[in-house]
Amino acid sequence: MATHLITRAEAAHPVPATTIREDDIDIPTLLTTLGDHKWSILFGTMLFFAVSAIYVLLATPQYEANAVVQVESRPPTVPGLNAGNAPQAPPSIDAPAATESQLLTSRRVLGEAMERLDLDLSAKPSRLPVIGDLAARAQQLMQPDALAPPLFGLDQYGWGGEKLDLGRLDLPDTLIDVPLQLIAGERGRFALLDPDGKALLQGRAGQGPVTGGGVTIDVKSIRANPGMRFEVKRLNPMAIMADLKSKITVTEQGRNSGVIALTYSNSDPVRAKQVLEQITQAYSRQNVARNSAEAAKRLQFVTEQLPNVRRELADAQAALNQFQSRTGTLDVAVQNKALLDQSIALDASIQQLLVQRADIASRFTTAHPVYESLQRQIGQFQAEKSRLMSRLSQLPDTQQGLFRLNRDVEVTNQTYANLLDQAQQLNIARASAIGNARVIDPADVNMDSPAWPKPLLVVAGGTVLGAMLMVAFVLLRQMFKRGVEDPVDIELLGLPVYASIPFSAKGHQIATRSRRFSRDRQRLLALRSPTDLAMEALRTLRTSLHFARLEMKNNMLMIAAPSPGVGKTFVCANLAVTIAQAGQTVLLIDADMRRGTLHHAIGVRSEGGLSELISGQIDLEQALRKVPGTDNMTFISRGAVPPNPSELLMHPRFGTMLAELARLYDVVIIDTPPVLAVTDAAVIGHHVGTCLMVVRWGHNQQREIAMAKQRLEQNGVDVRGAIFNAVQKHGSGQYTYSYYDYQPLRNPSAAR
Repeated sequence: MATHLITRAEAAHPVPATTIREDDIDIPTLLTTLGDHKWSILFGTMLFFAVSAIYVLLATPQYEANAVVQVESRPPTVPGLNAGNAPQAPPSIDAPAATESQLLTSRRVLGEAMERLDLDLSAKPSRLPVIGDLAARAQQLMQPDALAPPLFGLDQYGWGGEKLDLGRLDLPDTLIDVPLQLIAGERGRFALLDPDGKALLQGRAGQGPVTGGGVTIDVKSIRANPGMRFEVKRLNPMAIMADLKSKITVTEQGRNSGVIALTYSNSDPVRAKQVLEQITQAYSRQNVARNSAEAAKRLQFVTEQLPNVRRELADAQAALNQFQSRTGTLDVAVQNKALLDQSIALDASIQQLLVQRADIASRFTTAHPVYESLQRQIGQFQAEKSRLMSRLSQLPDTQQGLFRLNRDVEVTNQTYANLLDQAQQLNIARASAIGNARVIDPADVNMDSPAWPKPLLVVAGGTVLGAMLMVAFVLLRQMFKRGVEDPVDIELLGLPVYASIPFSAKGHQIATRSRRFSRDRQRLLALRSPTDLAMEALRTLRTSLHFARLEMKNNMLMIAAPSPGVGKTFVCANLAVTIAQAGQTVLLIDADMRRGTLHHAIGVRSEGGLSELISGQIDLEQALRKVPGTDNMTFISRGAVPPNPSELLMHPRFGTMLAELARLYDVVIIDTPPVLAVTDAAVIGHHVGTCLMVVRWGHNQQREIAMAKQRLEQNGVDVRGAIFNAVQKHGSGQYTYSYYDYQPLRNPSAAR
């Protein structure tokens, strides 16, 4: 007598199938997710730790040289023209450090340092990739200043201690920035090759320049094993200065302090110190030169004026002597002496202002405030001179002539004396000029501690970065994966969860290992490991189905799934075995005629199954196969893959066959193709009394389950519930939906 299966009663207030719970981010869930993937995070962190450690070992150390320069904001004073009553130009209020920082890395300063150190010449020994630099550094630590012998017979590479001192390398423009090969020979001999390996010239170190083919090279000394190669290159000066500028850091120490710190890093600590030393020295020299340049320019102007004033003085004296001889007048009357002195003073002041105006005009425009101030003073003195001349016009002609000539001589003489005094002061100023910048701390470098890489910082930083990236990767993958991990998410869709089947490592091992050894070997967890926790969950499902049989229209149970890979075949096969072990006759049908794999689990071949039965190629007795290990279970395989599976399932013979089989067995379990992939499940669902959907933990998304349920219901198939498969003890709900491992005692007498 057939036993009918029914589902458990639905909730009194079912939740609409379209209701989907929004995922709320909470700290416990995030921590649980990180705990679930702790081994992945640990592996990634250790990988970053290893990479950081390897980088510290292989990276070329960079040594940092530093120097400190002080810049004073006082404007330089130039003797001579800065003295007197002339108005001075307003001092610049710009921050001196901002300007000097740009000058420190200007091409003028860097170019001088480059020329003194020959930075545009590059001569590097060839190293074995990856480990060559590490081996050379290790050799120098163990045997400083010793030439390492070739390793592994690779004499073309340098292994430590090699040195090439180039005094000169002249190349045509076509070979600028082109690496050339210099091969060391016996007793200091060498050969220079072009990039194609063609010999350009040969020579011996220490014997002066060698010229050939438009190339001139002067090798002062060479220390290398015979056959070892150097990469020699003449670099573009502009590229060298750009590289220097990018590597030199110039920062002001404190706001408006005028103290500037410079740093420069290089793999060679000596070269790093030399470069920064030359830059600070070149900057200091140029700073002094800028300040002495003004004195030199003014000295040139004064020197040009002296011959003219000397001629004017000679002409004025000659004219006075001639006038006195002609008129017999020896001196200006006593009553006119005061007027003469006043006139001379005015003319001397005007003449001095004119000289200063000419100097200012050579440096500024006529709209400059200093130039305008000088022009106003000249106008005032000339106005006073005009008033004085009106008084002198009342004197006799002889007295006026003598007065005018004496005034010209005295004024020109004072002007000449002033110019001579200024020339002497400017000569002293040019020779003793000092700049407003000085080097406080000369360039120096710590040769015992490279600035980079810092082992502790790099390894710790790399490890922390690896941990952060792995945590971010795990969280992002979890965010985009969005697989259901809580049965509540399934029940919100209106699907009661009939059972939560924990992930079975034993079942996965049986399935994968058996496939390697035998195609027909049985892979049923219910028979190979009946005490597995997954089997206890299937027995719970069997009990639920057994006591819910009164509301079923027939005894046929269809197991569906939204997508492939959810473990639907595992659930069908092992559920059938558990029902058969309870004493009921069970028929298991593989209705997935496209890619069904139930025959692998049972341990039989797929031929001679459902497709041949529906098409009439075989009869029912030929399709039914007993399952080894169970007395009450029968199996129908999928058969040969037909070209039209859906049409076969819609054939009337399929419905007639199911009705006949339902009378022969207590339970008929049908394994169907995925719902969202093909329509076969919807066709089969019209014949069965119960449809359960298998959902895999962390695999199926909530919307995917809702879409599969909606598609079946649109075709008139009522999905009664869900089976939550491969549940792992992770995530929310792990305590509510887990099973205890309650194994029988291996030695019952020990418990007495």
